[in-house]
Order: sequence, then C-alpha cells, then structure tokens
Amino acid sequence: MSVFRVAVAAVGVAATLARNPAVRAGIRAAPRLITPRMREQAAEAALSAAYRAGVVARNLVRRN
Repeated sequence: MSVFRVAVAAVGVAATLARNPAVRAGIRAAPRLITPRMREQAAEAALSAAYRAGVVARNLVRRN
C-alpha cells in the first residue's frame, strides 16, 4: 500500500472521528480533566521524544 493511500485513509478516519458526538464532547471536556501533573508529564514526554528524534537525525545525517 502506498504512502499516499495510507495518508488519505488516515485523513478519512480523522474526519470521521471528528464528527462523532462522543469525541466532540471529550474534546470539549479535556481542559477540565487535565491535571497539572498530567500536563507536566505530557511536556516531559514531548521533550524526550524531540530529543530522541534529534539523536536519530544525527545518526542518519552524516557531517560534511
């Protein structure tokens, strides 16, 4: 399956989920459900993922 077909399928699934009333209610309620500890953990996870992506990029891209 080509990358383009996978991307089109992912967009279709996302659009379908975005129209679901339960998903919409969950998105509206999310700010009231997230605790400061959860926010801190999410920030830490994002930073560590960005660091790991940088490490992988440095290993893949050689210096001139």
